[in-house]
Amino acid sequence: MQVTIDSPSGQLAAVLEMPEGVEQAPGVVIIHEIFGLTDSIKETAREFATIGYAALAVDLIGSSNKTLCMFKLFSQMIAKPLDNPTLRSLRAALEYLQGIPEVDPERIGAVGFCMGGGFSIAWAATDPRVKAVAPFYATNPRPLSAVSRVCPLVGSYPDKDFTTGAGRKLDRQLQLAGVDHDIKIYPGTKHSFFNSTRNAVEEDAKRDAWQRMVTFFDERLK
Repeated sequence: MQVTIDSPSGQLAAVLEMPEGVEQAPGVVIIHEIFGLTDSIKETAREFATIGYAALAVDLIGSSNKTLCMFKLFSQMIAKPLDNPTLRSLRAALEYLQGIPEVDPERIGAVGFCMGGGFSIAWAATDPRVKAVAPFYATNPRPLSAVSRVCPLVGSYPDKDFTTGAGRKLDRQLQLAGVDHDIKIYPGTKHSFFNSTRNAVEEDAKRDAWQRMVTFFDERLK
């Protein structure tokens, strides 16, 4: 279902998928990568709904010029990684999800891919209402020490990718801070393996990452 969310930066388009026959369901906000609200992201929202989650997939690009919008989003991550308009829009998305009667406002997590993964970590480090977060092939916010404040985190990264080092650094920092987490780097995979059908190794990685994420979320949100 297409919905519109009022945010400090204007109206934010999103897709909402609700589970059937679930009262006070846990919720999840899904943040796309640079390609926008693709069919793969929408499918992820539907899959979450089938296992009992209210899933809200936000569209950070919308009908804007894609190149300019991506430049603006990445500029925000660099200039003000812990306080920027996108994080405020994500907080508005969480409040929208909390306002749905069939959603438990105390059990909401976040999932982000690449750019969205970076935003998901920064968001979880600055908003205690996010109870679990799952970044995929994400960059880290600056300073890295900020991640010491994140909620439980389950992260998935490809091997030999520009985000692989970020995943390892995040793992070490969370260990030092004593944050509940599970980070895995998948050998033989490339960037965006979660929505890829390039080879059998990546399909296996996608299935494993999905199951790890669902198990992690179920243990902390259900």
